[in-house]
Amino acid sequence: MTELTRRNTMKLMSAAFVAGVSFSGLPRKAFSAGSITVLNWQGYGTDEAWSIKAFTEKTGIAVVHDYYSSESEMLTKLRTNPGAYDLVVLNAARCAQAAAEDLLQPIDFSKVPNAATVDEALRSNPNFSKDGKGFAVPWVWGMTSLAIREGMPVPDSYAVLADPAYKGRVAMDDDPIINIGVGALMSGQDINDPKDLAAVTAALKSIKPNVKLLWSTEDQWNKSFAAKEFDLSLFWSGGSVRSKRNSKLPVQFVVPKEGGIGWVDGLGIPASAPNAEGALAFANWMIDPAFYVEWATKVGAPASSNSAALAALPADDLSRQVHKPEYLKTMGIMSALPDDRREAFNNTWQEVKAFYAE
Repeated sequence: MTELTRRNTMKLMSAAFVAGVSFSGLPRKAFSAGSITVLNWQGYGTDEAWSIKAFTEKTGIAVVHDYYSSESEMLTKLRTNPGAYDLVVLNAARCAQAAAEDLLQPIDFSKVPNAATVDEALRSNPNFSKDGKGFAVPWVWGMTSLAIREGMPVPDSYAVLADPAYKGRVAMDDDPIINIGVGALMSGQDINDPKDLAAVTAALKSIKPNVKLLWSTEDQWNKSFAAKEFDLSLFWSGGSVRSKRNSKLPVQFVVPKEGGIGWVDGLGIPASAPNAEGALAFANWMIDPAFYVEWATKVGAPASSNSAALAALPADDLSRQVHKPEYLKTMGIMSALPDDRREAFNNTWQEVKAFYAE
């Protein structure tokens, strides 16, 4: 997945302050005064000014940030700056890599009480674990699946992408990892390690008569959908919420029987963190329903890993409607890819794109 459009879109939705926030979930001065340094994408949840202000007032812990522009840069910063960071936001796939390199310390979940209601499917994901220990607090999640124009038949399988009824009416996400995942699901394989790439290739090539557009940005998707250039597409769960809520587009997000292609971001504590206690308190706040409801409804956010936080959203909240807990049981979560497999995925997608262009 591109690095990572979901975070870039958060920058567009960031607000300087949210009024009328109740932060009863935070303990007052429960930790000694000090500071923590958070490493994250800029504008991605942890650096909301209103949230930091409330957290500091209640705990006495100041929060400062350093940022990265790619996940490879994030790992480099962890490797080359020991003792510089207390908390790091990292994707599940990168968490497995960081834990393998001993860049993270195990999470003491007894100091993250809100984790008691984190969905077990996320908390037990092998990308977050090593030797039976958890190395990140699952924070937020989302997925790629199908989006269809409202009023059209609701599909139950990715096979619909090749249905002749949608000739010239399909848009595909121009991302090799996502498309190989879709081809893997269409051919009954593991999204992270399909053994038969020829079958994946054939499945993707079968879509050719229907492909109208290869899109790469949410803005491009919105404009093309609004112009009625296509009716059916691969799309992001969070993107569908924003398209419907902010752009008023008649889009319905659908997760077929094969499940979505999921991602999960976690909150890790670097092995050399100078203030792990403070970082755990902040991680607990990041999954607190009091924080999440304000972030999601006033600013815009992915789905919380905390089922209690999702349940605290208004019943008519679009994010709550799209990110149903049952999807966590069927979606595959993208994992770290070895270089040779990533190259094979890239080459396969380039071959399919060339075929589409013929």
